[in-house]
Amino acid sequence: MTPPQPDGSRFRRIEDPTNLWIIHPAARALLPWFVARGISANSVSIGGLILGATAALSYAQWHSWPLAVLGLALSVGWLIADGLDGMIARATGTASALGRALDGLCDHGVFILIYVVLAFSMGDTGVWPLVFAAGAAHALQSNLYESERARFHRRIRGVAIGATAPSRNPLVQLYDHIAGGLDRFAGRFDTALGAQRNPAPLADAYRDAATPPMRLMSLLSANMRVYAIFLACIAGDPRWFWWVELGPLTAILLVGLIWHRRVEARLVRQDALHLIPNIEP
Repeated sequence: MTPPQPDGSRFRRIEDPTNLWIIHPAARALLPWFVARGISANSVSIGGLILGATAALSYAQWHSWPLAVLGLALSVGWLIADGLDGMIARATGTASALGRALDGLCDHGVFILIYVVLAFSMGDTGVWPLVFAAGAAHALQSNLYESERARFHRRIRGVAIGATAPSRNPLVQLYDHIAGGLDRFAGRFDTALGAQRNPAPLADAYRDAATPPMRLMSLLSANMRVYAIFLACIAGDPRWFWWVELGPLTAILLVGLIWHRRVEARLVRQDALHLIPNIEP
C-alpha cells in the first residue's frame, strides 16, 4: 500500500523541522499498516505511553551514555506514535474528544515518568523543588502552546469558533478548560473573523502575520524537550533540562503569547478601518 500524502491538518511553516523530516514521514509510512489491521488511535496512544515509560527507565541510567542514547531512540518512537494516533483518527473518521484528551494525557504522562525517574536517579532530595517547579512550568507551557496551535489552524481555515461539542467527560472538560485558558484574551479576533461575509482575506492576513510567533513557540513542542533531556543527560546533569524549562522555555512562551496577541490586535484594528480587502466570494 502506498503511504498517503500529508492530510493538510498542520501548517508546515510553523512545524518543528524534525516533525517535517523525521517524525511525521515515519508516522505516514506506518499509517497504512495500522489502518489495514484495524488498530485504533487510542491503542497507538497507549503504545506510545509504553514506549515513553521504557524511555524513562533507560534514562534512569543516564550516567551510561549508551542507555541515554537508547532513551532518546525510545523517545523518538513515542513521538512517532504521538503523530500516528492523530493520523489514524483522521484517516478512519474516529477522532473524538476523549481520544484528544487521552493523547494529551499520555503525552504529559511520559514526561511525568521521565521527571520522576531522573529525580530519583540523582539521589538528592534537594532536587525535588526544582523538579516540581519545572513540571508545573512544563504543564502550563504545553497546554497554552497546544491551544495556540489549535487556534491558529482553525483560523487560517476561516473558522472563527471551534466546532467541537462540549464533552460530558469530566477529564475531557478539565483538559479543554486548561487548554482553552487564553480564549477570552484571543476572542476579539475571533469575533472579527466571525463577522466577515468572506473570511478568507482576514484569515490569510492572519496566517502570514501569526506565522512568526507560532514558529517561535514551536520550540515548546515535545520534540525540543526530548532532545533537551538527552543533551542534559549526556552533559552529566539532568538539572540543566529543568533549568531550561524554567528559564528559556518560559521566556519563549511569554514572548510568543504577547507577540500573538499583538498580531491579533493589529489585524482587528486594520479590519475595523477596512484596511484588509474583503472581496465577495
